[in-house]
Amino acid sequence: MKYVSLPGIFADSPSNEGGRSLAFYLAMEEYLARNSSEPDLFFMWQVEPSVIFGRNQVAVNEVNLDYCREHSIKVYRRKSGGGCVYADEDNLMLSFVTSEQNVGFAFNRFVNMVLLVLRRLGIGATGTSHNDIMIGDRKVCGTACYHLAEKSIVHSTMLYDTNMDHMLNAITPAREKLQKKGIESVRQRITLLKDYTPKSLDEVRSVIRDTLCEGELTLTETDVRGIEALEQTYLKEEFINLIQQ
Repeated sequence: MKYVSLPGIFADSPSNEGGRSLAFYLAMEEYLARNSSEPDLFFMWQVEPSVIFGRNQVAVNEVNLDYCREHSIKVYRRKSGGGCVYADEDNLMLSFVTSEQNVGFAFNRFVNMVLLVLRRLGIGATGTSHNDIMIGDRKVCGTACYHLAEKSIVHSTMLYDTNMDHMLNAITPAREKLQKKGIESVRQRITLLKDYTPKSLDEVRSVIRDTLCEGELTLTETDVRGIEALEQTYLKEEFINLIQQ
């Protein structure tokens, strides 16, 4: 599987110094699915504080929009299903684009890839029937997937660290979900990777890439311009379905 990187002045960095939005990386996944003949591609990314919700969700039901506006947290919709998540510079977003036609198989492959990485880090973890990855009884990684252009796209949020105040306040979890699981707060359902490894976030990035990838696919400037054009479709108000104030 090849690792996808951006060219020259567009090169990505662990701290997202290029200032790319979350929408850019969603568009990058879609662009690769539509335009690359490679069977399996993978890349990692980090973004400024952002909330991303699933294709079937209603923003006002999932996101504390007032809190996000007050704290300059961006809000985006993705094309995969699943729940609402918070992301920032202290956690890793993982993207897997594969020619696997069966979404269930694609999910399974990806979960096993992440479990392999965690084993390399000396961390015992398990996958669930909902394609979450757990350390003990707490989630460290959630996944979502969708099928497009004869490819499957699986993306994931790996919680290395995070701004917990933002995570707890930017997302409005369904009351029924918390009651059903007997949980008093989101914090009790998740855990952070940094608590299980002495490695820094950059070192974890290196372990992930070295474990999963052989070779590299460097996109062209033409590719980047194509991704930027596609990015605009993710930024349209009618797609996000909320009014920015």
